[in-house]
Amino acid sequence: MNTPDFLLRDALLRPGALPRMSAADISMVISQARTSRLLASLAARLEASGALALLPESARRHFRSALLVHHKQRRDLLHDCESIRAALASVDLRLVLLKGGAYLHTNLAVSQGRLITDIDIIVPREHIEDAESALNAYGWESSQLDSYNESYYRRWSHETPALVNPRRGTTLDLHHNILPPTAGPTIDADLLFDSVKEVKPATFTLSLQDMVIHSATHLFHEGEFYHGLRDLWDLHQMLQEFPQLDASFWDGLVARARQLELDAPLCHALRYTRLVFETPVPARVVEEATGWAARLRQPLMDFLFIRAFRPSHPGCRLPLTGLALNALYIRSHYLRMPLHLLLPHLVRKAWMRRKDDSATALENK
Repeated sequence: MNTPDFLLRDALLRPGALPRMSAADISMVISQARTSRLLASLAARLEASGALALLPESARRHFRSALLVHHKQRRDLLHDCESIRAALASVDLRLVLLKGGAYLHTNLAVSQGRLITDIDIIVPREHIEDAESALNAYGWESSQLDSYNESYYRRWSHETPALVNPRRGTTLDLHHNILPPTAGPTIDADLLFDSVKEVKPATFTLSLQDMVIHSATHLFHEGEFYHGLRDLWDLHQMLQEFPQLDASFWDGLVARARQLELDAPLCHALRYTRLVFETPVPARVVEEATGWAARLRQPLMDFLFIRAFRPSHPGCRLPLTGLALNALYIRSHYLRMPLHLLLPHLVRKAWMRRKDDSATALENK
């Protein structure tokens, strides 16, 4: 991964070096960061290191603009989370935030400059309908889907159809688990709820270990990697900060992942954060996480993920990146649903898409 064209990686790890780059290289870094949704994260690191003031004004404008977006999203998040908390409290449920919302709400290092596209929360499955009804009553409208997709979400997904606050344009994803029930691992969500921590009155997040495991699971079951590098950067920062917050963080991390049946994505997270960002993971933890099956798959996984974890930028793509991304897209579907369910689902979706395209063509005649 340490190649001359992957300038964004070097800038993230050593922000003080950016002012010494040529104007062309600085422009390349900005472009790579923007396509990776890491421009504000890099801006926060530049600001903290004092390097932002040393950049040309033409470059500073891009970074300052990204930080303004980040600060607005942070303010919006706090406002929206209060509405969500009140809605859930009305039916005696706790607000448990996931991913970006959890990072920003607790002001972790990973939250500095972190952009979010939606808010993710999780409630026990037996209370999912109560939670959705309460959120509807507080102005969060459920997405209107056709009967097939509505049925698919309710039966096979680990979340409801997205909810939207039409006044604010905010999207809320309401989960009852962190993977679909059709996925290979059978995740006992009660284990997650048993370990949540209260970060503010009536506001909770997953434990530090579970945050890492969930982030790894989300990333390595993903089928589209438009911001895969951003999510890997999240993991890198968490794996650096969390051992400082909890001295026992590394002890039991792999065992916890195995308890949740999520040791495979954790193994990938430990390997690729080290390969891409040189994350200081203890050798004993890597050894414990890497079983014989992971070692057998490693050459193929390296080929795929080393290409996926680069900015989607013409000057940074490796040969056969398109092939790798297509293979990961197919893999994600295979991981989320067995073939006897997946194939009919894909056929139905393709037929519906063709039907919609035909209807659109007739309207445009």
